[in-house]
Amino acid sequence: MFKNLPSLICLLLILGSCEDNNSVAEEKEDEVSIEEPITDVVDMPEPEPEETSFILPEIDLSNWKVTLPIGRPDEVEPPEILEYATDEKLKPFMYNDSIEGALVFYTYPGATTANSSRSRTELREQMEPGSNSVNWTFSQGGRLKGTLAMDDISKDSDNKYHRTIIMQIHGRLTNEQRDLIGQKDNNAPPMLKIYWQNGVVRVKTKVLKNPDVSDTEILHTDAWTDDEGFNFTEEVGFNKFSLEVLVSDGRMEVILNDTESVVYDSDDIKKWGVFENYFKAGNYLQTSDEGSYARVKYYDLEVEH
Repeated sequence: MFKNLPSLICLLLILGSCEDNNSVAEEKEDEVSIEEPITDVVDMPEPEPEETSFILPEIDLSNWKVTLPIGRPDEVEPPEILEYATDEKLKPFMYNDSIEGALVFYTYPGATTANSSRSRTELREQMEPGSNSVNWTFSQGGRLKGTLAMDDISKDSDNKYHRTIIMQIHGRLTNEQRDLIGQKDNNAPPMLKIYWQNGVVRVKTKVLKNPDVSDTEILHTDAWTDDEGFNFTEEVGFNKFSLEVLVSDGRMEVILNDTESVVYDSDDIKKWGVFENYFKAGNYLQTSDEGSYARVKYYDLEVEH
């Protein structure tokens, strides 16, 4: 009866082992079937935005007004001039070159002031913002310094560049002087005019026609005339350069690039002390030729008194 018992036990053990192996295999299959697929994830850096730098000119316009070649002509005083970058009237004529960090003055033949036949986009100093009545004398002194460049300018029919005035010292009569000579306005001659002319900086000043002029006659514009002028030897062309004007009692000096200067200390300068004055800077085009224009860039501009 128990003759085949060992064989039967072996058979049962083999069958049990097969079932265990099948269960393990099924579990393994189940485990594999629920695993998420394995993929390599590489974190890619986000592209960095391009860096764009903007440079603004180092010019405080709090004590300047500007005259434009439009209107009668139009003028913009402080504080409105401080918003020139968004002022629709100013934007065509006075705007930033934010790549070079310059304030651009653009002009062409257009509206002119009462005492001129030429147009301009030019700053006029106002010691008291919004007022033309507060000015300075040579005995009080002053300093004007700017870094600038001629950006572009038209040529005449002979293929020569037009010229423009880039800095001035302009005279002004007091109300008492105006009334004394019966003049309708306070205008007096410009003592100093600095030109960009064919790539050269040229200086013109006023001298008396008659050195023995009376105290009253000296107040009249026609008592004065232009001197012969002075050209600096260094040619600036369309490159950046600096100009400095120093004024004291009976003396005026103009300095180019801190290396070359011309000094005026004649009797004419001493007698000029009778006038009030104000600085001007910008682009005062000296032609009315059709199609003419000029663009002057100022990188910095400072005044001291």
